[in-house]
Amino acid sequence: MREILGRRRKFSLRRGARSPLLRAALTCATEWQWPVVPGAGLRSGGGRLRVCGCPDPECAVPGGHPFDPVLLAATTDARMVRWWWTNRPTAPLLLATGGTAPCAVSLPAVAGAQALAVFDRAGIRLGPVVATPTRWSLLVEPYSLEELGDLLNQQDWVPSSLRFHGEGGYLVLPPSQTGPGRVRWERPPLRRSGRPWLPQVATVVDALVEASTSAPDGGSRLAY
Repeated sequence: MREILGRRRKFSLRRGARSPLLRAALTCATEWQWPVVPGAGLRSGGGRLRVCGCPDPECAVPGGHPFDPVLLAATTDARMVRWWWTNRPTAPLLLATGGTAPCAVSLPAVAGAQALAVFDRAGIRLGPVVATPTRWSLLVEPYSLEELGDLLNQQDWVPSSLRFHGEGGYLVLPPSQTGPGRVRWERPPLRRSGRPWLPQVATVVDALVEASTSAPDGGSRLAY
């Protein structure tokens, strides 16, 4: 019996090692030193319906939020990352933002596409951009609440649809699958060595505020 269990365990490890999410999590944690944690994930809710793996039947962000383990467990330790995604190979990949890790600014998908077009026309260099069917997120260098507050105080109005992922926050990374759909790179990370390059939040916030203000309905509901 022990031999059979051992074989099953080895098979599980091999299966986990082939998981695209495990490979992505290891890249983030070990090569880029970005702390990661698995998200709640999705489970069958009857038929083709997929609901959040957390206990809340009306979860606003199905699958794409921390649950067990909690966000504070996010780590760059390769052994822990392997254990998590070997046992849960389809768990969404969450980046714990802030500290020494990247922060992010997210906005509705329509506004995000408009903002990227503005940046491209102006020749402004961007870092990685994460896209879901509902929202786009621009990764930026870590910022403090004080720095962010100073930048936003300079704006006449900040749309409620613009979200900031800083210290104590998180962001779902590709190739995760959540309730709204697949998470992908609209602009993949570019690097020659070490971590991917990131812009400062001050270089992007003006255009993001303008794009969010002009986007249809403003996307006031929090939807990742």
